[in-house]
Amino acid sequence: MNRRDAIGRVGLILGGTIIGAEFFMSGCKPSGSSASNIEDLAKPEITAFLDEVAETILPETSTPGAKAAKVGAFMNVMVRDCYTEADQKVFLEGIGKLDEASNKKFSKKFMEVTPAQRTELLTELDKEAKDYAKKKGEDAEADKAKHKDEKDYKAPDVPNHYFTMMKQLTLLGYFTSEVGATKALRYLPVPGKYDGNYPYKKGDRAWALS
Repeated sequence: MNRRDAIGRVGLILGGTIIGAEFFMSGCKPSGSSASNIEDLAKPEITAFLDEVAETILPETSTPGAKAAKVGAFMNVMVRDCYTEADQKVFLEGIGKLDEASNKKFSKKFMEVTPAQRTELLTELDKEAKDYAKKKGEDAEADKAKHKDEKDYKAPDVPNHYFTMMKQLTLLGYFTSEVGATKALRYLPVPGKYDGNYPYKKGDRAWALS
């Protein structure tokens, strides 16, 4: 699956724009500086933490989960190379916020709670992130309407939600990995002829695009 197809697939699943997609497409780093603590992402304990977050979002079933696809390491590279400094800061702070949310709900850090508790927590954070994105969009439209006569109007820079980033990177990392493309999806490394009438059985996996 190429980068454009992967971003399109994840964007379709999530119903929104993929953060950092423009840089992922070009393979280039965004201009400007990086967050001062960006090197923290390379720490083994952070990678392990992100692997468990990703595994909670895409757990192992009859096919391998996100941890088997090393999504934590993928997040590390994507945030370092494809996120702006502002988004890097939000993501890094989000790791601490997720732990704080776990402590508040279960009196334990995320890595200490059960898989069921992790799922419960991330479900709540997913709703929080969706509500945040909805309000962000509504506020942006309202602000734009107020300044509709201004030629040089620039929309206010409102940060993204950290869990939106984690969820997007989990799906993007998984479906661009060998595990995701060959185990979760059906894959043909050399595509054959187009067949618009190919039989489909309920429950068949989707095709990966080579």
